[in-house]
Amino acid sequence: MILIVSFLVVVVVFFGWFYRHQVLLRDRAHLMREAIRNEEFTFRLPVKGLFFGERALQEALNETGKDIGVLLARNEVESWQRLTRVLTHEIMNATTPIASISQAYLDNPAIAGTVYEEGVRAIHETSRGLALFVDSYRKLAELQEPVLVEIPLAAFVERIRTLYPDLEWHISIPLAVTMFTDENMLRQVLINLVKNACEAGATTMDVRWYKELWISNNGAPIPADVEREIFVPFFTTKKNGSGIGLSLSRQMMVRQGRDLCLAERPVPGFQVTFIVS
Repeated sequence: MILIVSFLVVVVVFFGWFYRHQVLLRDRAHLMREAIRNEEFTFRLPVKGLFFGERALQEALNETGKDIGVLLARNEVESWQRLTRVLTHEIMNATTPIASISQAYLDNPAIAGTVYEEGVRAIHETSRGLALFVDSYRKLAELQEPVLVEIPLAAFVERIRTLYPDLEWHISIPLAVTMFTDENMLRQVLINLVKNACEAGATTMDVRWYKELWISNNGAPIPADVEREIFVPFFTTKKNGSGIGLSLSRQMMVRQGRDLCLAERPVPGFQVTFIVS
């Protein structure tokens, strides 16, 4: 009798555990479905408590989500590059003759000192200003090919820190960690992130390595309604912003087969976290 009772207890406990395990798997499937539906491909669900087969499947799904995010970012970057290339070409074609003709009129002695000079000069300065404005955006479509080298990441970030001595820095990167990347491009990306953080009122930067490079700051948080727009070229919430810093930074990383994204949740103690993956 005792043996039968013990057996029944074991069966009840097993099926209770099995049912709970299946509920957890169902919840995981729901979370991943919602993440994909909302185009949040940076999801990474934990593998603790899973059997080896389930763990391997979850790890593969985590990596697949990241790969999909990188591919979408690459396609988005290429689309913006094509659009920027066309727009800059058409605008330059329209403004260059205006600038040349207006300059010719300004050089004409018959125009100097007349009532027409001020108007012609305004046309000339406006056309030149527009040409310079457009030319500054050509960099979005004309990035150089990256030169990939292996760099010691801790020493590299330390050199960035020296550029901003007024900020408090927390750097947690093992000395053995290296990154295969274009050094100049990565430097520009980090400088852009720190510059944006300073403009948002940050006083502290946190840079850490957790299989990827996480860059956090304690400046003003990014509003939820603009999180999806921050990498769109020319989008800015700043009064005098150009809207190319983050877009250009992401393009630099995508050109290297990497990505730059905004973390779904910032590192505890900070308001904003970006991930270079």
